[in-house]
Amino acid sequence: MIAALIAVVVVAVALVIGATSDSAATDRTEAAPPPALPAAPDKVPGSLSEIWSAPSGATPVPVVAGESVATADGGEVAVRDPLTGQIRWHYTRDLPLCTLDQVWGRLNAVYHKSRNCSEVTQLDPATGRITAQRNGNAELGTQLIDDGSHVTATGKKLLTTWRDDLVQSAEYGEVPALVNAGKQPRTGCTYGTLAAASGKIGVIERCPGDPADRLTVYKAAPEKDDEPQVSFSSVLAGKRARVIAMSGDLTAVVLPDQKLLVVYNGDGTQRTAYPLDVPPADLAADPPTGAEATTQTAANMYWFSGSKVVALSRDDLSPRWTLSSALGPGVTYAQQLVVPIKGGLAVLNENDGSTIRTVGVERRGYPGVVRLAAAGPVLLEQRGPTLTALK
Repeated sequence: MIAALIAVVVVAVALVIGATSDSAATDRTEAAPPPALPAAPDKVPGSLSEIWSAPSGATPVPVVAGESVATADGGEVAVRDPLTGQIRWHYTRDLPLCTLDQVWGRLNAVYHKSRNCSEVTQLDPATGRITAQRNGNAELGTQLIDDGSHVTATGKKLLTTWRDDLVQSAEYGEVPALVNAGKQPRTGCTYGTLAAASGKIGVIERCPGDPADRLTVYKAAPEKDDEPQVSFSSVLAGKRARVIAMSGDLTAVVLPDQKLLVVYNGDGTQRTAYPLDVPPADLAADPPTGAEATTQTAANMYWFSGSKVVALSRDDLSPRWTLSSALGPGVTYAQQLVVPIKGGLAVLNENDGSTIRTVGVERRGYPGVVRLAAAGPVLLEQRGPTLTALK
């Protein structure tokens, strides 16, 4: 009788755990790998029309993954055919998504559970197969920034970095459930914008006792994940500073009060400084997620200040040209640089920023920032919480 009673209790507990587990609250499908997309046209078409749109409130930029496009809204990640918007597979949890990105040829879906953005699932975009999972401590409002080899979750008090299997490689800042004290270089700091390149992360720190903002560059994969390896940390010449780009060992920082763009070497010494003509309103506050609106092509890096696009040389981060009245940074589409502007797109010469022509796009009254990406012949626009496909 005792053995029977134990067996009944075990079965009951198993049923309760199964009914309330994360697996039971997950709905997902898989699919066969999609066919190759048609090639993009030789040049940007003279007209572009909307072919589909879908809600995607958890993607700050369009997410192109191989031959597919991913949307993220509510608790659902949906991978779609770029030409039709039809869902190929989906992964849905009973938790809200914090953000979604694509790196290493995989999707990283970050979910909010209890206090923070702690649940991360990595998915194969071709099939929907789960390739890795982890629990983390990313803050609410986080965005993922990658340098191709590591991805970092932004935050005001904690930055966490993972490698391609989602194993944590670095923690920087106010570590929860601290095991070993004295490992972090500073305490009580908050973080502004950050950027990443070549296995390093650059971040603006605002620390008690510092007379101005601080620029710190540290390794994405130190010898011990709880002990940051700092390449350099220097107090800057002003406040409200912003890291806007990194390339190789170089870091570009904007100093709004001085109206300068300053480039620093890998040892923290100033390489050069350039005058910066950007409206003060553009630099009045950090981006909410801590990530600047930037893109890069084979020729340049592009930073969107809020009203202007500044083209930076990939070699030395020097400003090459500026475009006013923009709505976001540019991308390569149909072998040309396109930048979103009011009423449509500007097709530009990458060398000098001159306008080759403009293409009208009907955005149905949407007035905000537009982020672009290309998937074969399809141009994608992220308009706030909506992803729109054009062709």
